[in-house]
Amino acid sequence: MISANNVTLRIGKKALFEDVNIKFTEGNCYGLIGANGAGKSTFLKILSGQLEPTNGDIVITPGQRLSFLQQDHFKYDDYSVLDTVIMGNKRLYDIMKEKEAIYAKEDFTDEDGIRASELEGEFAEMDGWNAESDAAMLLNGLGILPEDHYALMKDLPGAQKVKVLLAQALFGNPDILLLDEPTNHLDLDAIAWLEEFLINFENTVIVVSHDRYFLNKVCTNTADIDYGKIQLYAGNYDFWYESSQLLVKQMKEANKKKEEKIKELQEFISRFSANASKSKQATSRKRALEKIQLDEIKPSSRKYPYIDFRPSREIGNEVLTVENISKTIDGVKVLDNVSFILGHDDKVAFVGSNELAKTTLFKILAGEMEPDEGTYKWGVTTSQSYFPKDNTAIFDTDLVITDWLTQFSEIKDATYVRGFLGRMLFAGDDGMKKMRVLSGGEKVRVLLSRMMIMATNVLILDEPTDHLDMEAITALNNGLIKFPGVVLFASRDHQITQTTANRIIEFMPNGTIIDKITTYDEYLENDEMARKRQVYAMSEDDANDN
Repeated sequence: MISANNVTLRIGKKALFEDVNIKFTEGNCYGLIGANGAGKSTFLKILSGQLEPTNGDIVITPGQRLSFLQQDHFKYDDYSVLDTVIMGNKRLYDIMKEKEAIYAKEDFTDEDGIRASELEGEFAEMDGWNAESDAAMLLNGLGILPEDHYALMKDLPGAQKVKVLLAQALFGNPDILLLDEPTNHLDLDAIAWLEEFLINFENTVIVVSHDRYFLNKVCTNTADIDYGKIQLYAGNYDFWYESSQLLVKQMKEANKKKEEKIKELQEFISRFSANASKSKQATSRKRALEKIQLDEIKPSSRKYPYIDFRPSREIGNEVLTVENISKTIDGVKVLDNVSFILGHDDKVAFVGSNELAKTTLFKILAGEMEPDEGTYKWGVTTSQSYFPKDNTAIFDTDLVITDWLTQFSEIKDATYVRGFLGRMLFAGDDGMKKMRVLSGGEKVRVLLSRMMIMATNVLILDEPTDHLDMEAITALNNGLIKFPGVVLFASRDHQITQTTANRIIEFMPNGTIIDKITTYDEYLENDEMARKRQVYAMSEDDANDN
């Protein structure tokens, strides 16, 4: 168990948290939610001991081990992958290294023998003999190939490093597990594996994530940070959302009834306070009026942008024809003879672990890259807007947001353009910010503003939820569901993919595609069944061989 007792954190004069009291108990997974800047990651740092609160303290049940997901991706560059994972249990790793140092001595003394015996006993109690196989199992589950287990961390790409650090946090069955955005940079298979791991994990988990589907799948409780306080709810993210909305609704209805009662009492007092025969009744109603207290309804610190893609022209029947497109990048065939046709009702999710293939196809269809072979043709009624995965070049400009966005608007009026920015939470002078100084979340909101103001009937989006908070992701999800045009997109957000797509195109590792008219959940279910059949067939073959 881990608890915060009267925890306050002040940054200058501002209190980020004020007298927080909360207890996290064994056997539960807590989703820590709140608006951007509410202090979710900061609170995890306080719980993990990386940050000292101004007042109050953190109490952990004696003897329990706490583990957290490291955010420094370069910290372990000089260590092997396996060693990095085993470092998740520092005591066990220290014992292993001390044992190795003692046994490597040429002048092995009696004292060394006694110390080695002590270490061996503790090593066995901690199940140290299974440490490497346990670490390897975690790495395999997250998609790190066995041939990479003995590689140095510095030789791995960034996405693989994230997986190793996640395996490190999970290693050794910690009593308390703190995870800050654990699904970032994970592929869908790794996310599914992590979901199952956490569902079956029997100790305490506290997780911060912008993935609503993930929170719904793994969380038993939700801890909501708002205005420096943390309110605990039983249930997952959807339950929190429904409960919090219902609570506000009930308070508003109760206040409305109280206001009606107040008005009724005030009218009676006003009419009869000067009437001698009614003075007692008027006095009684004054006392009743004084006792009525309206419930204080605090506005949430959450702010939802308004995302509404409205095409200026209805799309025709001929949308897009792709014929035999191939593309090789750095000697690797990324796209191999890709062909498909889109109709006017298609909302297509491009899935699979081959992310470069998805991005390359989107760039070709957006006119930013030429294929080596094959052709594509957009219908004459179509107009396209593109959200790129890498937006570095776009924001390498000295223009301010309003001037940059005006380039894409038919109506060259600053007030009109600021209206789109206002919907995306750029208030007042925010529109005069320079493009190059924007944060990751602000850049995404600017690019979505461009898509709205262009009013196209085809949207191409490559991982649009990166850097967005939960509120913006929800708004984007709603906007895509309502959009009457064609959508081509890739997203790690399960809920957006499930609720938006009516067609799935999966990129295989060799650059070919599998095209299915189906929802995302149906696709995953059929894919899982196919895998089980494959495993069963392999086991049958093995049995026949024996």
